[in-house]
Amino acid sequence: MIARLFPIYNDLLNYKKSALFSDLISGLSIAIIVIPQGLAYAMIAGLPSIYGLYAALIPQFIHGLMGTSRHPAVGPVALDSLVVAIALGTLSITKVDDVITAAIFLAAMVGVLQILMGLLRMGVLANYLSRPVISGFTSAAAIIIGLSQIENLLGIQIESANQIQKMLGSLVQNLNQTNVVTMIVGISAMILILVSKKYLPKFPSALLVTVFGILLIWSTRWDLQGVAIVGQIPSGLPIMGLTVVSTDLMREMFPFALTLAIIGYVEIISITKELEEKEEKYNLVPNKELMALGTANLVGAFFQSYAVSASFSRSAAKFQYGAKTGMAAIFSAFIVGLTLLLFTKLFYYLPIAVLAGIIMVAVIRLVNVRYAIVLYNTRRDEFFLLLITCFLTLFVGITEGILVGALLSLLLMVIRTSKPHYAVLARVSGTNYYKNVSRFETDIEVDDDLLIMRFDAQLFFGNREYFREVITKAANDKPQLKGFILVARGITYIDSSGLSTLRMMIKWFQEKDIRFMVAGAIGPARDVLQRSSLTELIQEKNMFAKTADAVDSFKGKVTPSEVQKKIARQTND
Repeated sequence: MIARLFPIYNDLLNYKKSALFSDLISGLSIAIIVIPQGLAYAMIAGLPSIYGLYAALIPQFIHGLMGTSRHPAVGPVALDSLVVAIALGTLSITKVDDVITAAIFLAAMVGVLQILMGLLRMGVLANYLSRPVISGFTSAAAIIIGLSQIENLLGIQIESANQIQKMLGSLVQNLNQTNVVTMIVGISAMILILVSKKYLPKFPSALLVTVFGILLIWSTRWDLQGVAIVGQIPSGLPIMGLTVVSTDLMREMFPFALTLAIIGYVEIISITKELEEKEEKYNLVPNKELMALGTANLVGAFFQSYAVSASFSRSAAKFQYGAKTGMAAIFSAFIVGLTLLLFTKLFYYLPIAVLAGIIMVAVIRLVNVRYAIVLYNTRRDEFFLLLITCFLTLFVGITEGILVGALLSLLLMVIRTSKPHYAVLARVSGTNYYKNVSRFETDIEVDDDLLIMRFDAQLFFGNREYFREVITKAANDKPQLKGFILVARGITYIDSSGLSTLRMMIKWFQEKDIRFMVAGAIGPARDVLQRSSLTELIQEKNMFAKTADAVDSFKGKVTPSEVQKKIARQTND
């Protein structure tokens, strides 16, 4: 029971010194990265910086205990922080305390939704957010996040919005108010991050620029020249408690909570699957992972955390530093806790422009231009799906972008299943291979009296008419037709509508005195045919295991053996 709730239990039973060392190094490294990132991402969410550290404390600890994968680094994330900011902006709350209360309760709602989804085994829903949709959404969100930080990078005020046209318009209007010193600090921080990533890839660049910024402002006192700094950060661990908001406010927050719940799950699963490909031994359980993330959000909310998920950059670093168990996350949370207790005063002179620089460099990698180019060259329909999602997110809104993207993704799936691939087959000369005639201009033997067709999808109500149309047209194009072979190895399922259409087609061929045969039907399809009595209509002599057997039978070359008949029927009698 303990092991089911807390997978770390099994790891600790056989915990080795080598694993302890790796987890310590990984935990320390992640803490060093997440502390400045937490301060920065809280700024995106429109919350005081301290709440970024709160979000890096308890949620990380909980996921370390309950997560089925050791590599996702749970905590504040740029994308989730942006959605939180948009949600809070939509609610039109003015008082700072009310904003904080709403953000924390939103995290609790996200946690409850994720736990419910896990209990109901709804992790599969994330599969309906296709990769083009996710890529288009995250690319657009990254651009919005980057633009939102330009005001901190330049020391100006621009309109807070989630639509790019409004942000750009406000930016152009206020560009003349740029604080040159602030701009120098921010751009210097970005350059330092990029240089350190190139020449010191294993060194935590976020920590480097944080120390650089603090020392710079402390020594020059440029804060007196208008360079905004973090200022006083309260010390101490977060106080346990949760303020319940009104029912009306819950109702307004629900769409954002659902969006965050799905996005958070997609993020952690995407990260884990990517890392899974690099390492053989993995025990990821998607629904348990969903519950672990949900619990991290729910319990975290009781300790002043806003909504969290897994970070791409920190998870990659966690993998790089060799985390062996969930203890890496627990060690990281412990270091964050020490920072909250003892070291918050060190961040007093940290320039806001440096945090903006950290954010802007971090989100650059979310704009996946390479993937868009690949889609353009290989899958134009998915490329336009990515493009539409991206533009809607940029120009209309975050929620609208991902919602429409998901709906379009489902629509594309429906279109593909309603008109699936099919092929007219013929024998390749000198072989027993039957291939698509459209792919072979020569060396193909096409019979005028025989039509062989392969249908590469389940036969159901959505494509029954297409199935009938393509077969009827192909048959009518052969005036001398005497035999039809349906190669059914690609038909994995047949629903009642599909059975009705198939029955109609069999009778249509039989009325024209054309022999109807089925070849290569797999088990599930054969079961349906037998239970529906269609095998009686087709007749046993017209059921074949292989296409070549059906052709030979049609041409009267051989009579199928009893073994071939049994295989074709999948019977043991």
